[in-house]
Amino acid sequence: MLNPDSWQEIYTTIKKNKLRTFLTGFSVAWGIFMLIILLGVGQGLENGMRSQFASSATNTLWINPGTTSKAYEGYQSGRRIRFRNNDYELIKKTEPALEYISGRYRLGTTRVNYQEKHTAFDVFTAHPEYSQIEQVEILTGRFINQLDIEHFEKVATIGVGVRDFFFESNREAMGKYIKINGIPFKIVGIFDDDEGRRDNTKIIYTPITTAQRAFSGSNRVHTIAATVKNPTVEKSLRMEERIRRQMAKKHHFKEDDDQALYIWNAVEQLQDALDMFAGIRIFIWIIGIGTIIAGIVGVSNIMAIVVKERTKEIGIRKAIGARPWGVIGLILQESIVITTFAGYIGLVLGVVLLEAVSPLFDTQFFQHPSADIGIAIRATVVLVASGAIAGFIPARKAASIKPVVALRDE
Repeated sequence: MLNPDSWQEIYTTIKKNKLRTFLTGFSVAWGIFMLIILLGVGQGLENGMRSQFASSATNTLWINPGTTSKAYEGYQSGRRIRFRNNDYELIKKTEPALEYISGRYRLGTTRVNYQEKHTAFDVFTAHPEYSQIEQVEILTGRFINQLDIEHFEKVATIGVGVRDFFFESNREAMGKYIKINGIPFKIVGIFDDDEGRRDNTKIIYTPITTAQRAFSGSNRVHTIAATVKNPTVEKSLRMEERIRRQMAKKHHFKEDDDQALYIWNAVEQLQDALDMFAGIRIFIWIIGIGTIIAGIVGVSNIMAIVVKERTKEIGIRKAIGARPWGVIGLILQESIVITTFAGYIGLVLGVVLLEAVSPLFDTQFFQHPSADIGIAIRATVVLVASGAIAGFIPARKAASIKPVVALRDE
């Protein structure tokens, strides 16, 4: 499309009007730069949100008993609902959409010691399937298993944060006995958090049945966690409804009493969050494209001025046989070159800035802002097309000028 003469002519025109060209290009570069930055910020927020769900399965229902707020079947309001082992067994045996399930008896932050060293760590008591629900990454040894549950074994799987406090290595830790509230538990496994969050590694897992017996928990269960097989929002809501109906019937409270039973549906919450960020992305695109359009309007205005300044030249070209599309092509070429070059500069600066600052942002709610290469390419294509559109209107006006009128122009 561009022959050497065209390149020379565009270069001469740009060199002759440096400030005007710079300001025009700057508005375009700023538009694409801001679009890339805004998209990167949106991605950073989304990464932070996803990390909140990454520590456990995103298809989990967390079921917690509460206190009734409505009188029902002769029972007064204000009655505490308490889960037992048979509630866990009932859901496990009857729920058709169930994938994994675990009960949890809460010990919370508990005194732990090994020989002369002592501190407090979070102790979680659970069933074997809890490792799938919390996506535990075993480094050595194993997680608690069904035999531990059935035989009330005093065993523990510890995080690397616990290991680092008491021991020098995995090998040194395996098989040793730590005391939890004065009761010895044998270390049978060591795990790490696949997201690299140190707080998630300062945890000790023990069999729930052992904890119930050792710490006077009887057959109490504080929380039941269950995952949905092949999850969809609709499927998880139906499962939530069935569990609520079962528990309401068993514990004698109204199904619509939300305070009697709390169910946190991770499938629904994740979808709500994704929908929210989809809206944020659309909003960002609207702002970014609006900024680009402002730059493109500037290009169009500058091209109109160029046409005005070169009216006599265009008249001469047409007088010696230049065709309308030749004149249009001349103006379009200059518009596209300015837009493409300026847009590319803005694109590169935006990507470089995001790559430079990305390692600096690794907080709980904002992580690693980045620009997707596919989005960058699409933005560039949109920019080039916009540059062509911006130059077309003044170019078409230039092509319609009659040679006689153009030659009389001062």
